[in-house]
Amino acid sequence: MPGGRLTQQERQQVALGLADGLAYAEIARRLDRPTSTITREVMRNGGPTAYRADLAHRATERRAHRRRQAAPQGAEAPAQPHGRDAEAVREYEETFTTVIMQSGMSKMMSRVLACLCISDAGSLTASELVQRLQVSPASISKAIAFLESQGLVRRERDESRRERYIVDDDIWYRSMMASARSTAQLVETTRQGVVVLGPGTPAAVRLENIARFLDFVSESIARAAEQARDILHAKPGPAAGQTVRPVPEDGAGRTAGGGEGEPSKGEGEA
Repeated sequence: MPGGRLTQQERQQVALGLADGLAYAEIARRLDRPTSTITREVMRNGGPTAYRADLAHRATERRAHRRRQAAPQGAEAPAQPHGRDAEAVREYEETFTTVIMQSGMSKMMSRVLACLCISDAGSLTASELVQRLQVSPASISKAIAFLESQGLVRRERDESRRERYIVDDDIWYRSMMASARSTAQLVETTRQGVVVLGPGTPAAVRLENIARFLDFVSESIARAAEQARDILHAKPGPAAGQTVRPVPEDGAGRTAGGGEGEPSKGEGEA
């Protein structure tokens, strides 16, 4: 079944597909599985170059065993708001975490960011993160410090003076701008090397080419982030192919309820 857990035979097919250089989507198609399932399976078990079917299968069994031990007897998964399927939400959170990890972020930082992003409030306290992720406060503190340095979370104190960690619509904008600043700093440092190594030398030419490339990338990231932010905060227009219905008018030519379309004062008077 596409929604069930991978069998050992399927994991062997995943390993064979990786060895043949197949993309995750192609492996998923052959197994009749979602691409996200294959992506998560590979990334949580060593990545495409270190994945081994037997080790992955044993690791999955160990994780399932730990979850059964951690759950109290007779306990059920906490109810989800808005009628959501708790198991589907858990699976999605794992997939989201895996995709964030592919960008180069560590597992704990990815878990914290994913947890914040899928919370309806968009904010959680340290104790709430500890409870949800079943990790130590120190792990949360370290992850938050990194995410904050990247502009991906911000801190606020609520009415109870508790510190809350918040994600909002601007987190990716702030992250992109932080990336642009970091790249610009790398450009400056690289060009310093051109002077030290001597302009025109092979190493200096290499560094200058790196600086030119990164300078262009840094400016492009900042410009694209600014443009995307304007789009994000703009009111969405009608969808493609959607017609905008005119506001109905009454018999006197006024829009229903007044407002725009109503004759100005004195209009039509003798």
